[in-house]
Amino acid sequence: MDRPLIAILRGVTPNEVVAIGRALLDSGITRMEVPLNSPDPLDSIARLAGAVGSDALVGAGTVLSEEDVHAVADSGGRMIVSPDCNPAVISAAKAGGMKSYPGVFTPSECFAALRAGADGLKLFPASLIGPAGLGALRAVLPADTETYAVGGAGPENFAEWLKAGITGFGIGTSLYSPGFSADDVRARAQKMVEAYDAGIALR
Repeated sequence: MDRPLIAILRGVTPNEVVAIGRALLDSGITRMEVPLNSPDPLDSIARLAGAVGSDALVGAGTVLSEEDVHAVADSGGRMIVSPDCNPAVISAAKAGGMKSYPGVFTPSECFAALRAGADGLKLFPASLIGPAGLGALRAVLPADTETYAVGGAGPENFAEWLKAGITGFGIGTSLYSPGFSADDVRARAQKMVEAYDAGIALR
């Protein structure tokens, strides 16, 4: 089952990323991003893509330039996630056959991202938008727009977001922080998946 949950592995190192990726996959999370401000991120992306890329969508976060997009593609990444809405980054990702999830906050940014070809919208910081803000955005966005809450969304409020119409979530420090073992990540990922499935059942 491909749940729309994106694991944000900020700070992960190449030596641990494969074990963590396998723990996520075992728990039911099949989308993983290594932010480019992590240690040796391209090495981590290459290792992760090599280990689980046939079963998971692996890519990069905090992607700010076209050059970054090309570097991620060369490392085997197939997903580009950004904190901002940069049409050039979106276009480069799509030209490379990659998934593009730019960060947006306002209706203007949402529509600019969609016009540039984004596959989905990363609502960031989600804590400031909230489910009510999402409801207002969904009233004007195309009905099939994929939306992901990042920054302020977790198991405690998955159900509320899902009722408001969110597609999925990007989960960072509550899933992985530097120092967490693969077992730590597995236990947290299992709780995330359980909370998401419960929220879907209530929607």
